[in-house]
Amino acid sequence: MRLMRIGPAGAERPVLLDGSGQYFDLGGVTSDIDPAFFAGDGIERVRAAHAAGSLPVFDAAGQRIGAPIARPSVVLCIGMNYAAHAVESGAQPPEQPVMFYKAPNTVVGPDDDVLIPRGSKETDWEVELAVVVGRRVRYLSSPDEALSYVAGYVIANDVSEREFQLRQSGGQWSKGKSSETFNPLGPWLVTADEVADPQALRLRSWVNGEPRQDSSTADMVFNVATLIYQLSQVTVLEPGDLINTGTPEGVALSGRFPYLTAGDVVELEIDGLGRQRQLFQQA
Repeated sequence: MRLMRIGPAGAERPVLLDGSGQYFDLGGVTSDIDPAFFAGDGIERVRAAHAAGSLPVFDAAGQRIGAPIARPSVVLCIGMNYAAHAVESGAQPPEQPVMFYKAPNTVVGPDDDVLIPRGSKETDWEVELAVVVGRRVRYLSSPDEALSYVAGYVIANDVSEREFQLRQSGGQWSKGKSSETFNPLGPWLVTADEVADPQALRLRSWVNGEPRQDSSTADMVFNVATLIYQLSQVTVLEPGDLINTGTPEGVALSGRFPYLTAGDVVELEIDGLGRQRQLFQQA
């Protein structure tokens, strides 16, 4: 299933997009796709309602697409999780996952405008596979059980300001990751049962129509299951939490491409998870 939130910012409606391309209103099942939805077996309730034919059709024509999950309690990010990206960043692949936080209010719709922060000269793009947590995770015994806690997968653009992140950071990265609009998400959440292998997905990005990133989640240093297992040893993951799993090579930080300026258009795509498009504008 593909779960969406459609409508004006702050007034999105929960929607199901089924395999036939038909949109259905989920208002009778849930008020939103939020932590309570995941904690209350929302995915199974949607599946049952759809099978019963009880969901009304939703007219999505011309409407804004919001982030497929309401504001998460936490956005956890993993840095340098593709070996080639670590190298282009001037570092070696890490021996342990590099974890940092991003402000939850960075999450916006997949096609919403992104604001370049005032004073920024190094705003960068990062296509990433994001994981939505389906139930509470703490102290897993092994990575083998980790994927059973996943509600679904979604595209994220982990927009970054490299000057803030690396040279004004004070030793941590969140300062360069948490500007407003810095986490476009969507267009939809694909439920975990429809992603046979999260380590077999192609990721791509373009800037103004020119290719930038083209890689596969198979190239992750730490796969999704290992990340969830490792995170569960140091923090508690709650339903609806978002995990950005890292970006492959091909970003501006490499020195091979210019940083983003007002008027640039970034597009991102992951196999089976849809496509995003953002216009970058000056804040």
